[in-house]
Amino acid sequence: MRKLLNTLYVTTPERYLALDGENVLVLEEKEILIRLPLHNLEGIVTFGYTGASPALMGACAKRGISLSFMNQNGQFLASVSGENKGNVILRKQQYRISDSLEDSIPIARNMIIGKIYNSKWVLERATRDHALQVDVDAIKKVTANLDEHIRQLLECDSMDSIRGIEGNAASQYFSAFDQLILQNKEEFFFENRNRRPPLDNVNAMLSFAYTLLANECAAALTAVGLDAYVGFLHTDRPGRTSLALDLMEELRAVYADRFVLTLINKKTIKPEHFVKKENGAVLMNDTGRKTMISAWQGRKRDKIKHPFLGDKIEWGLLPHVQALLLARLIRGDLDEYPVFLWK
Repeated sequence: MRKLLNTLYVTTPERYLALDGENVLVLEEKEILIRLPLHNLEGIVTFGYTGASPALMGACAKRGISLSFMNQNGQFLASVSGENKGNVILRKQQYRISDSLEDSIPIARNMIIGKIYNSKWVLERATRDHALQVDVDAIKKVTANLDEHIRQLLECDSMDSIRGIEGNAASQYFSAFDQLILQNKEEFFFENRNRRPPLDNVNAMLSFAYTLLANECAAALTAVGLDAYVGFLHTDRPGRTSLALDLMEELRAVYADRFVLTLINKKTIKPEHFVKKENGAVLMNDTGRKTMISAWQGRKRDKIKHPFLGDKIEWGLLPHVQALLLARLIRGDLDEYPVFLWK
């Protein structure tokens, strides 16, 4: 089993990344702030604008360490990748499946079934754990509708229909999401999902968590030899890691949404961690991003029993496990993609 290593997040914009032997250096105005051995890292994510040295980029590419560049708002800009690893036959088969609607639909359908199932159980868990604080009857109506969407998917053989059902199910799920916010409702409320830019504190947190998750899914897919840019549900678009977006669908609610809710309900994230722009956009400030990333790293080390493997793994390894299972399907070792189902 793969070992869970660390991801280095650099959130301060003025900091520059460089290489010194087998170490990555984080510098500010030529002063060394941090020195970390490369062999302890599986990824580096920087939200700065000063960049990284070519030597460090080359070292990361050679060692299979993902190096991703984000803007200060958490939007993906670029990544450094080295020589493709794994079996080229695997990637060629991935491209064949992606080009075939008939072959892509079963994979996409399973991923969306997983997304809706996991969304349902996030809501169901709230009715069990916080029955006196939420409207149980209203949430039960939503989860019943989500069950119906899953039944529709089981008989669906059209990609457009799959996307339509997914969109309707997401609207249903998010219609109850505000009830799961139990603390500081004046500052943390949810009316609808909005992005580019997010217009409230909760949407700013969701967007940031989805960025972190998408980056980890892309790194996991690359590590097992798949092409993160060629998806089955999300169409190809230059610069978009479509397969990573596919893979994270089943993980959004249980990995990212529950994480955001925990930070709010435990008052780990506070109103002063956000900045509102003149255009109405709400963004996390540097302190907020650091707080969220620190909690994200801790969350990755929590254990979960994988329903398909039957083994206990760390949450942070879940994208890698699902990427491995997807690779096994593409190679023909599995009859269907075993989506992650949480309960």
